[in-house]
Amino acid sequence: MHSVRDQKFLNRLAKNLKKVRKDRGISQEELAYKSGLTLSQIARIETAKINTTVSTIHVILQTLGAEANELFK
Repeated sequence: MHSVRDQKFLNRLAKNLKKVRKDRGISQEELAYKSGLTLSQIARIETAKINTTVSTIHVILQTLGAEANELFK
């Protein structure tokens, strides 16, 4: 069976998320609080430890006021 986990993609997503968050002056803690996600979940996404869901990415984008292309470029 072929794995659906693409580590290079997750690394790029993690890097882009961290950049977008920092560019907006928001800490991981603040993002977690405002989004209703846990701090550990935010940290694991930003370090490419987990393959998160589209729904979680949607919540993060809404919280940051960001567009999907900022994370998926």
